[in-house]
Amino acid sequence: MNAKAGNLNPKSQIGKNFSLLTYLLIVFAISWPFQSFVFFFPEQLWASQMLLVSMIMVTVGTLIAGKYVFQDTFRDAGWSWGKPKHYILACALPVFIWVVPTIISLMLGIQALPEKFSAFGTLNLFLGSFLITLIPAFGEEFGWRGYLLPRLLLKHSIRKALLIQALIWWAWHLPFLIFLGIHKPTIKGNILLSIAIILAVSIIPAMMHAVVFSYFWSASSSLAVVTIYHANFDEIRDTIQTTVGTGSLVEFWQMFFLTLIGAVLLAKGKWQKLATIRNAIEQM
Repeated sequence: MNAKAGNLNPKSQIGKNFSLLTYLLIVFAISWPFQSFVFFFPEQLWASQMLLVSMIMVTVGTLIAGKYVFQDTFRDAGWSWGKPKHYILACALPVFIWVVPTIISLMLGIQALPEKFSAFGTLNLFLGSFLITLIPAFGEEFGWRGYLLPRLLLKHSIRKALLIQALIWWAWHLPFLIFLGIHKPTIKGNILLSIAIILAVSIIPAMMHAVVFSYFWSASSSLAVVTIYHANFDEIRDTIQTTVGTGSLVEFWQMFFLTLIGAVLLAKGKWQKLATIRNAIEQM
């Protein structure tokens, strides 16, 4: 990556042969089977690791669709490093979303530290998981933000494109969400209702979180920045869930603030990269 590579050339992003349905069929067909392993081997660690593989498969599907089916370019997917302030935000927001409510929850006595809790061990767990997740996180960001989002602007306004991409991103997680409804039901004895509740509760926060991802990518013009944010968010969450656990306050906090931040960005955010692409399309 270099700074010049990040200079936007909107026309190079416009996929003349792009088909949304074809793209989704390819990406979902390649990545969903790896999400589905958790259905058959719910207790196996390797099966849960297949979720990371499914993230990588988003990039594989995007490469197949873009290069061989649509004969498209990836030149302007965001091949710049971004600025230091973008990385600071990419690290600070996951801390605010997960660490802050956990500390508050511990201080209020809602949760308690496990007897064998180790700050050093927790940090080691996070760092190892973070490094492992970087490639899968890039896998998703290259596909959903770097490739799909700009091409949605061919037919849609900026905010409509953001919402469509957000809905697709939520839908891509359906196998895992359904798995949660089956193996961790919110209502015991009624799996279908549990699945319905999980889907209903997750859709708006997930879509608004997708807007947050998109904003990191648009504001920085950098896949590197949004990849760091993605890996930070996932592994701070997973590390806390593994070591301390997430109580009701933490879950409410993350859903509320992700929804709020995403909604504000959707309504008031300055989408420089997307605006440049959209203006170029309108002038063609």
